[in-house]
Amino acid sequence: MTRREFLETAAGAAAAGTASLRGLLAGAREKARPLNLKVTDLKTFIVNRGGTNALNYVFVKIYTNQGITGLGEGSVTSKEATMATAIEEHKRYLVGRDPTDIEMHWQAMYRWPRWRGGPILNSAISAVEIALWDILGQALGQPIWRLLGGRARERVQMYVHAGGRTPEEYARSWLRAREEGWTGAKAGFITTQGDVIDPVRSVREGIANLKAVREAVGPDFRICIDLHGKATPTMAVDFCRRAEEYAPFFVEEATQIEDLDELAHLRGKTRIPLATGERLFTRYGFSQICQRHLVDYVQPDVVHCGGIFEMKKIATLAEAYRIELTPHNPQSDVSTLASLHVDFCTPNFAIQEISHRGNEQYWKDLFYGGAITYQGGYALPPDRPGLGVDLDESVAAKRPYSPHTRQQLRFPDGGIADH
Repeated sequence: MTRREFLETAAGAAAAGTASLRGLLAGAREKARPLNLKVTDLKTFIVNRGGTNALNYVFVKIYTNQGITGLGEGSVTSKEATMATAIEEHKRYLVGRDPTDIEMHWQAMYRWPRWRGGPILNSAISAVEIALWDILGQALGQPIWRLLGGRARERVQMYVHAGGRTPEEYARSWLRAREEGWTGAKAGFITTQGDVIDPVRSVREGIANLKAVREAVGPDFRICIDLHGKATPTMAVDFCRRAEEYAPFFVEEATQIEDLDELAHLRGKTRIPLATGERLFTRYGFSQICQRHLVDYVQPDVVHCGGIFEMKKIATLAEAYRIELTPHNPQSDVSTLASLHVDFCTPNFAIQEISHRGNEQYWKDLFYGGAITYQGGYALPPDRPGLGVDLDESVAAKRPYSPHTRQQLRFPDGGIADH
């Protein structure tokens, strides 16, 4: 088989997988038709994390004539007010329509405006799409993963965030995560001095941090590394080569997203598994990365890539090329649950990110309806209809929007650095 024939065969398999997904959605939608559901309203909520320069989360609720309400999320750091407005732009399209026509609404929101793509437009679509799935699941009395084909596994492996500033702090933080029962964690490792990133010092200190973590957690703990696009191409190659002896599970976003050949260059320089995708959108953004086998793991973010169904399609595309799914998720329980519904029904899923460990009072107060159950570093299947969680609007009102500014990195000479 030639390479061209292989690519055509794999692309055909991905297309067939997408067609079967559409069939599943159509069947579920038909079962909900007797309810005669109609969208009556759409509201957005910007909720602040609390504290100095704190993060904000952007949620949407879609209301129906039958009293069923769907919840979605479209958080984009430092662009929250813009994000809320973009979500609200869909209200005039959705009101009066059947919320269970999810595929049709996605196509309309994506294609009719003509201006496509980017973090704002795609995250707005994602937020609405997640809420529509929540409505459909509640209408049928089933968790979303059942509507997507049912379980491909019994539990989902999770990884948490750990960190530190020195090798000693890194070792303590990661060891604590292991002692809590988690089997993996993630951090950036390379250092900054305030808002300055030094190409030589940052990599050297990052490797020292990585060495301390591996010695602390042992050989089987999954060490996930997120360079977060901060590294120059030279830094990325240097870091990955030196990190190989510590066997990280993957290195994420070691390159920027504008030039795929930069990723290909790194791919040829290291044996470390590579991952990327949090800033890519829809299956179109992942097609070349998968076809060229530039990464071992794709990392779509369900609140940015196009929503639940689109992330499932991305996973199916990746499956055709034997690439695994490790969804990006630094957001709220809405994002976590939306991701889990895809994870449970996806054969090529590997591991799921969470930003908090399920025990913070902040989230317990903000959401009601269903907590995620974690056991031994794994999540169990959500068992409530729909998404499985709802936003307490009265609590959200007490945490109003306050602008957040991201870190503004520079090189030692004052030049602007990537983030």
